[in-house]
Amino acid sequence: MTTDAFLADCRARLAFDLLSNTWNAVVLWALRDGPRRPVELRERIGGISSKVLTETLRRLQFNGLVERRADDEAPSRVEYRLTVLGRTFLAPIDAVGAWAFEHGDEVMAAQEATCPSVAP
Repeated sequence: MTTDAFLADCRARLAFDLLSNTWNAVVLWALRDGPRRPVELRERIGGISSKVLTETLRRLQFNGLVERRADDEAPSRVEYRLTVLGRTFLAPIDAVGAWAFEHGDEVMAAQEATCPSVAP
């Protein structure tokens, strides 16, 4: 096994893939305070469709970061929560968010300097 973080078979690529999806980190962050029903997640996040939320939750569940729980009552009540593994991913998300807060203006200035006619 290689230690080169950018090769296809390296585990670091898993983390890069998880962070590269726009909604993964947002949904995980929205679940940080406890379980939420899908409608609560949509209200909390804003700007995400039901379809995209469902796809994101399934992807996060597949990767072991989110757990789905359904009540046996009728109508069924479904909620999602972070797994122990999912909680470990909050620190890297927080670090990226802190970087963005500190350097976001610089990134936007570079984008504007490169293409001044296109506003972000």
